[in-house]
Amino acid sequence: MVNEVVHCLHPRPGELAVDCTLGGGGHALAILECLQPGGRLIGLDVDPLELPRTADRLRERGFGPRAFVPYHANFADLPAVLAGDGVAVADVILADLGVSSMQHDTPARGFSSKTVGPLDLRMNPSRGETAAQLVARSSEEVLVSILQENADEPQAQLVAAILTRERPATTHALERVVRLGLNAAVPDLPNAAVKMSVRRTLQALRIAVNDEFSSLETLLQVIPQCLAPGGRVAVLTFHSGEDRRVKKAFQAGRRAGVYTEIADQVIRSTKEETFANRRASSAKLRWALRALH
Repeated sequence: MVNEVVHCLHPRPGELAVDCTLGGGGHALAILECLQPGGRLIGLDVDPLELPRTADRLRERGFGPRAFVPYHANFADLPAVLAGDGVAVADVILADLGVSSMQHDTPARGFSSKTVGPLDLRMNPSRGETAAQLVARSSEEVLVSILQENADEPQAQLVAAILTRERPATTHALERVVRLGLNAAVPDLPNAAVKMSVRRTLQALRIAVNDEFSSLETLLQVIPQCLAPGGRVAVLTFHSGEDRRVKKAFQAGRRAGVYTEIADQVIRSTKEETFANRRASSAKLRWALRALH
């Protein structure tokens, strides 16, 4: 949804933009091109492995230190990053909450059950516990809560019981025990529903391991103080838990007079992009315009 993001944010030459989730740099590159001449982009990413690779790619495209500055940081720390950079506010802020393709397609990171890998799921693999460790220590009740709150998993009770019994340590083991366990417990459950339960289980564990909802709520609270009058913010979400939080924060901001305009309806990917990239099918884009005072 690069075109949609750029359209919503409308970055202009000379402005300062922040990409809170740099990822592979696709959005950052498109925004940087709009900011020239004279504009700057600050890129944040919590992933210490992908950040330098993306920074190198953007440097190779001709964006030197004056135009682009990368920071290894969680987007919840946005005010501190801006202060450290010597600026108070940005004209444009973007947060793409999806897992980057590089993370998803690297088996050792454990973000997908399609390949063999450790059940890790950490955005920053040098900090915190892995998803396997979380599953190994958690009670069935805790796992039910994680599955319900982080993924709206309809089979949360069953999946939690399976995880508690089997304690999978790899992505393939998780896929296998959840699939076989659901097939045995609910024989009439369609294969598509079973696959979705596997995906939602990985999603729920990823959100828990990285404390994603807490970080998102902090970001949504600090965005107004980090956004210049008339500035634009856009957030790209990939499941209902994220979208609900963004929608409510933007609506509350409009009621309080912090935002003068917000997206009343989510913006979805085009049919062409969804056909070419199935990961775009769940993307929802919302935007808000900062008041002039």
